Amino acid sequence: MLDAVDAALMRALQGDGRATFQALADGVGLSRTAVRARVRQLVQSGAIRIVGVLHAGVVGMEVLGHVSFRVSGPVGPLLEALGEREAVTFAAQSAGRFPAVAQVRVADDGALTKELTDLRSLPGVEGAEVFRANAVFKDAHSSVRELRDIELDALDWRLVRQLLKDGRASYADLARQVGLSQAAARSRVVRLLNSGVVHVTALVEPSAVGANEQLGFGLRCRGDAEALGSALANMPRVSFMASGFGRYDIIGTLTAPDRCQLVEALESVRSAPGVGYVETWDHLSVRKERRGGERPVEWFPG
Repeated sequence: MLDAVDAALMRALQGDGRATFQALADGVGLSRTAVRARVRQLVQSGAIRIVGVLHAGVVGMEVLGHVSFRVSGPVGPLLEALGEREAVTFAAQSAGRFPAVAQVRVADDGALTKELTDLRSLPGVEGAEVFRANAVFKDAHSSVRELRDIELDALDWRLVRQLLKDGRASYADLARQVGLSQAAARSRVVRLLNSGVVHVTALVEPSAVGANEQLGFGLRCRGDAEALGSALANMPRVSFMASGFGRYDIIGTLTAPDRCQLVEALESVRSAPGVGYVETWDHLSVRKERRGGERPVEWFPG
């Protein structure tokens, strides 16, 4: 059973998956040895995976669209087809005005237009509405940090591949894997992290923390959508938040252990200053959920 210290460690590792055990220990008031043992237990139990998350822009996926589908007949065939599409990073059967929703990540608006054309021809689709994200404030499955200009060579890509598999791999292990000195490996990894190319974070297994309920929402706001989105992203239970253009000014996702806490989180969103109309959709069954920059190993150069 996870306690308050475990929860605090998970939050800290979500912010910086390569934080030293001493820094983590200072944050929770335990010894370095005790924290090392707790982190190891969290990883071995499957409660968390500490991995590198590649910035979506690095793999040509800078544009994010949220698609709501009107469907005739069973939703299963559509979800099956969505699960096979490379651009689709999230797909779920939903309860509400739209029986299915999806998120797509593509290179640019031209690619988004083409993807929407293809999506509208999928089984059972009678229509699709898109929200085009302008700013993403929070995404549990993708880095939302600023991406700086950086030239990557074959050795950088080999380090990226190792970090995606094990975000807390030691500099000694990374150096051995890619054929560099420990100092050179450290210098390159720090450069990759500081540039925003990769962010090391803890991916939390929802069942480990009792996060069994998930709700999507779209809202219209009064005033500055980006300021409101940034504020809402810091609320408890928010796992995704973006502002943009379309039917809504902002879309988001709430995750909670039970229906009661989900309702409380939604009420907090509704009562936030600047929030106007709110529409919700229940994620009945998630068919696909992929990290924003996730790619097969074969994709990476080097």
